Amino acid sequence: MEMKDAVKALAAIAHESRLTVFRLLVQAGAAGLPAGQLAEKAGIPPSSLSFHLKELVHAGLLQSRQEGRFVIYEARFESMADLLAYLTDNCCGGAPCAVLPQVACTPAPADAGRADPL
Repeated sequence: MEMKDAVKALAAIAHESRLTVFRLLVQAGAAGLPAGQLAEKAGIPPSSLSFHLKELVHAGLLQSRQEGRFVIYEARFESMADLLAYLTDNCCGGAPCAVLPQVACTPAPADAGRADPL
């Protein structure tokens, strides 16, 4: 990951609503959440949510897909892992780090435990 991409991602999640949305989608795993359900869980009006989702998608932290009449948003786990790797690159002077655990997030496949759209 390049510094400009890390800055864009960090700027995107440096807002309470966007951080809430991102964390909800990380918890949802690969199944993601429909925009309406995401608005309800985050307590954000749909008009505001669309702005925040656009910022997170633009930063590469989320992606969306169409399922029938629903737009499903999901976290891009590879981007999240790249950002964490960038932030901890050369931790402990390049020696194996005893402080930070290795992050290996493998969400369940999208069809396992898929959330029903509202």
